[in-house]
Amino acid sequence: MDDQLYAFAFRGLLTEQALDGTQRELRSARSPNLDQGVARSVALETLDPEFVLRARRMATAYTAIAAFENGVREFVLKRLLESDGENWWQNCVSERIRKKAESRREEEAKVRWHTPRGDQLLNYTEFGDLTAIISQNWEKFEVHLREIDWVRHIISTLERSRNVIMHSGELANADLERVGSVIRDWIKQVGA
Repeated sequence: MDDQLYAFAFRGLLTEQALDGTQRELRSARSPNLDQGVARSVALETLDPEFVLRARRMATAYTAIAAFENGVREFVLKRLLESDGENWWQNCVSERIRKKAESRREEEAKVRWHTPRGDQLLNYTEFGDLTAIISQNWEKFEVHLREIDWVRHIISTLERSRNVIMHSGELANADLERVGSVIRDWIKQVGA
């Protein structure tokens, strides 16, 4: 009887240990999907594992939205460079957007120890400003985009989700599906 009790208790301990190890592995900052150098630099292993797990889920969505936003910026830059050359910023962007972007760049330049957003003033615009720039230059984009309301819908949808993630919120599965759907629609219409 004592052997059976001992075997039962020992199996229970082994099971508990295996489950603990699995849970720790799931919650660990060490994952082949994470850049381990960056994870070490930002001390990811010191943070609450549950928060890390939830943030990692949103990091995937953020990656898609950030890549999309940078792709749209590149698309706008290429189209306006083609049409207006090096003076595209002055010729194609409203004074309000130019001043806001220039002011942001000046403010960021005061903090010399931090990496700037980029070389182009376009990098200092808000995501939604891209819609205004496209709209203000519609004849240069129409052949690729067809309808300005569609562009507004795509960018405003992604901007809303982007803002939730950037302020440490979490998107529901329906929101994640919507993000994927509008990105796929843009890529089918415009290309990568």
